[in-house]
Amino acid sequence: MSGLHISRGSCTVMFAYDIGFGIELDRVEAMLAATADGAPQREYLRHARKAPKSFEYRPAPIRLVRRGKPVAIGAHLTDVAVSLTLYDFGAVSVAYTIPLAGGLDVLTGLSADLYDHAALAADSREHARMLLEDLRPAIHKAGLLPLVEDYVVFHAAEFDCQAPSASEFVVAARQSVAGVLRAERTALSSQEVGEATSSVVSYTPGDAAVIDWNAALLLGPDMEDVLAVLEFANVELLEMRFLDGQLDRALERAYAATGRKVYAFIRGHAGSLREVAGMQVDSAMLFETVNNTLKLLGDQHLARVYRTCAERFHLPDWDASILRKLGLLEGLYEKLNDRQTTRRMEVLEWIIILLIAFEVIATWVWPLVEPTLKAWLLGGD
Repeated sequence: MSGLHISRGSCTVMFAYDIGFGIELDRVEAMLAATADGAPQREYLRHARKAPKSFEYRPAPIRLVRRGKPVAIGAHLTDVAVSLTLYDFGAVSVAYTIPLAGGLDVLTGLSADLYDHAALAADSREHARMLLEDLRPAIHKAGLLPLVEDYVVFHAAEFDCQAPSASEFVVAARQSVAGVLRAERTALSSQEVGEATSSVVSYTPGDAAVIDWNAALLLGPDMEDVLAVLEFANVELLEMRFLDGQLDRALERAYAATGRKVYAFIRGHAGSLREVAGMQVDSAMLFETVNNTLKLLGDQHLARVYRTCAERFHLPDWDASILRKLGLLEGLYEKLNDRQTTRRMEVLEWIIILLIAFEVIATWVWPLVEPTLKAWLLGGD
């Protein structure tokens, strides 16, 4: 079965970037409608399988297609059309398509060639940069971060002959499928093969999604929704990495603030405290926005796809780390704020003590020394 020939297939290579804190998608639609790119399209899940229609992206991202230059990947070339998907939380996914036909050995070679492909990564970053410049007025805190997350999806839509069930094919061709997913031309150990091919999600006997951390293999003719979920999960991983790094920097600032001297803390740390508080709020908002963008509770199949992908990407671990750091940051902020308030109260108490002392001097001491002081001044004259 590993020699089964794919007559129609494709490879989608995705690169996720963060280009700002948020994107006004309605404004983007208005800006792009008048350009040569044509009207952008809102990205909705097609729900090819029976499922409630109420569960969707909230809000729906925008997908547009721009013309690019074909990039050589070994013996293959990418299509000239480059797909860009914008999410309201400030991320963009740049996707390339490579037509495919042949056996699994073709997919294995392409997967190995794609791994850490510098030219394709540079081209995708340039597309993200140009999009940022075009849409800068609609992007909050615009800026292209150095972080990037890439993911490869191989889709075998049709075969030359009647194929066995998708699950049977995956079992029979485990070694070849593992090589595709792990971008390895050499044979893998049985343990590695088992790990690479352990996450399979199917809806009918004729379709399957084999999901791994580096790539996924989709078998079946109608997999657009599955591809969209994988793309979103890749973008979510990027945002989790960004949030984790941002919280690390915020914690470093907060820890540094606790070591400052008292009066330096009072004079100069109010700005740092506001900065830490701002990062805390921004991080919490971004975390909630990303986690609430895609609602799949009503589509059990896509929900399984997402959960499987989340486990492969370790998204629950990233979530736990971010929540823990948000809690630490909140605790440090409260301690710093309490410390600043205490020091200010101490200064205020000293001011009150000095005022009382001045009043005592003015009331009791001044009448006693005033005649002597006047006599001395007059005598001096």
